[in-house]
Amino acid sequence: MIARSKLLGSTTLSLAVFSTAVFAKDVSNSEKGATFPPFDTTTFAPTLFWLLVTFATLYWLMSRVALPRISNIIENRNSIISRDIEQAAAFQKKAEDAASAYETALTKAKANALSIGADAKNEASKRSADRRKQVEADMATKIAAAEEGIASTKTAAMNNVSAIASEAVVAILYRLTGTEPDTDVVAKAVSANMSPL
Repeated sequence: MIARSKLLGSTTLSLAVFSTAVFAKDVSNSEKGATFPPFDTTTFAPTLFWLLVTFATLYWLMSRVALPRISNIIENRNSIISRDIEQAAAFQKKAEDAASAYETALTKAKANALSIGADAKNEASKRSADRRKQVEADMATKIAAAEEGIASTKTAAMNNVSAIASEAVVAILYRLTGTEPDTDVVAKAVSANMSPL
């Protein structure tokens, strides 16, 4: 690297010295009335020689030093870009897979939640129906017991009404006739004439 920069520096210095010498020679010739240096045919050969030497040197420097470096930089950049694109594609694929997994999990969770809700609703409906049936059965039992109690109370009340009516008829007949009538005959007559409620 250092040798190449020294070579480049010495080549540049040589070209500078050469062009200064040629320019000084041209200035001295122009003072003598000579032709313009690029049109002077006597300087074509050395000018072409140095043109070829300079071109060859620059070509060699470009092909051996500058262009390989530029080529390496371009290759490194292309490899970095390719690697980054591959990583981006891999990350995009992972993100898409994660999104797909998330959507799947979300769908399963929704279905599970709906299933749990439906199960809870069915269980609550079943418990409510069972409880309603139990309450209805209890109420039916209580109603039957109450109706039985009412019927027995009614029967007892009716028996008491018959007895009270019989006693009242006996008391009325005793007062009217002065003799006490037969209670069994009066009870049968009262029972036969009483209308059921």
